[in-house]
Amino acid sequence: MLWAVAKGWSLHQMDVKNVFFHGDLQEEVYMEQPLGYVDQTHLNLFCRLKKALYGLKQAPKAWLDKMGWYLVTSGFQTSNTDFSLYVKKIDHGIIIIVIYIDDLIVTRNSDVDIFDLNKLLKQKFEMKDLGELCYFLGIEVIQSPKKIWLLQRQYA
Repeated sequence: MLWAVAKGWSLHQMDVKNVFFHGDLQEEVYMEQPLGYVDQTHLNLFCRLKKALYGLKQAPKAWLDKMGWYLVTSGFQTSNTDFSLYVKKIDHGIIIIVIYIDDLIVTRNSDVDIFDLNKLLKQKFEMKDLGELCYFLGIEVIQSPKKIWLLQRQYA
């Protein structure tokens, strides 16, 4: 992302709501009947999961597979060196997305592209546009046209 800052592009942040519920499980995963939904006539039965749940060890991979598939079918290319980096070349430039669990950091050389990307992602996922990147993973981000500051004042 430092490359984007050197180009004078701003960093933008988006959030996917209920991220792990989007993931489709590829393997068979079972769980006990959840409290409140126990079939009293079949106490020894289990539930087979089709979708990922929070806390399930397969959930992050299932989510990233689904988001990755959607981005690739929407014209993005995956990076050969970073599984969370997606790039799309468009007529007037480029859009770069980095995914960290439910957060997307986006940079591009045109503000119009953010509107189009929002529209594209909201077709498949419930998204929240957080605007310019200001805070990420406990790090405060301050952007100017040619510089970026990463601060951790709360820890000092």
